[in-house]
Amino acid sequence: MARVQFDHVYKSFNKTSVVHDINLDVADKEFLVLVGPSGCGKSTCLRMVAGLEDVSQGEIIIDKRVVNGIDPKDRNIAMVFQNYALYPHMTVFDNIAFGLKLRHVPKEKIRERVNEAADILNLQDYLKRKPKELSGGQRQRVALGRAIAREDAQVFLMDEPLSNLDAKLRVQMRAEIIKIHQRVQTTFIYVTHDQTEAMTMGSRIAVLSDGKVQQLGSPQELYDHPANKFTAGFIGSPAMNFFEGAQISSEGDSTFIILEGVGRVEVPAQYVEQARSAAGRSLIFGIRPEHLQELSQVPAERRNNSVIKASVDVVENLGNELLVYLTMGAKTIQARLNPRADVAIGKEVNLQVDTEFIHLFENETKDALAIF
Repeated sequence: MARVQFDHVYKSFNKTSVVHDINLDVADKEFLVLVGPSGCGKSTCLRMVAGLEDVSQGEIIIDKRVVNGIDPKDRNIAMVFQNYALYPHMTVFDNIAFGLKLRHVPKEKIRERVNEAADILNLQDYLKRKPKELSGGQRQRVALGRAIAREDAQVFLMDEPLSNLDAKLRVQMRAEIIKIHQRVQTTFIYVTHDQTEAMTMGSRIAVLSDGKVQQLGSPQELYDHPANKFTAGFIGSPAMNFFEGAQISSEGDSTFIILEGVGRVEVPAQYVEQARSAAGRSLIFGIRPEHLQELSQVPAERRNNSVIKASVDVVENLGNELLVYLTMGAKTIQARLNPRADVAIGKEVNLQVDTEFIHLFENETKDALAIF
């Protein structure tokens, strides 16, 4: 168990800089997720903690000890890789026990730890099998077992461990990993490109893009108050809808966000002062698909003046909701609607904007306005 710190960490490969000034403080026993698109530097950050990549500049500190230059075997970490990295000629028992044998743990202690890991992961019936006799999900559990058998490890590092599994197994293994974290009470750093994994697993999430941390916070913070357009578009599924070139306009006591060729959205009272301070600037308006409602499904007492029109292109009926793709001129947006909404392909619909959940971003910097 340990606190992990990134202190102004940079990483370059020859002349190519891939990680830029990373500053993170991972608390003891925390589950931190590094999430971002391919090539954003998240796996490189993990590999630097593990000692598999050298730090070009800055320091990585584990339990108050600077680990730059310390061999991976001396860092007291356990790592789970995307490709399982199992030894095909060894049984499940021997694969889980391998790291313990290298550390010269007594045989009885090895057997005890392997059996405990197997109990946690439901692998007791497979200990005598070899990897080729296992399913993908079982192999992944063996890789996890090898890590958690290292109960003395201060930090668990996981590099996209579920990306090779089918959708059902990913959901199952997400729950298993959360249970493991709760049981072993150790610091976890987890890398993924899947924002659903990040949202459901992490106590905090660091969103990375182009080697930089875009935002750090709890899943709900990132969803409700994205710091910039990148985080807003990356967190949430389906992604947030964006309208470029939005303008602020005031009419008497009311303030509106004007969406050219689409309509206008009234700014709630608590946001009026901030919105008016941005008058005259080109902005980006954002609204999540779940914050659009087909007008006929909105009770009369909850209707507002923020309605936009769109033409339906595609309707995906998921039973509990409709995922609808719509066009407004040349622009395509998505909406998550009540399954009883009156929509059909080719039909024009009225969508009410839930103005409590609007977002505004600066057009040049892509940063969110302060209180949105």
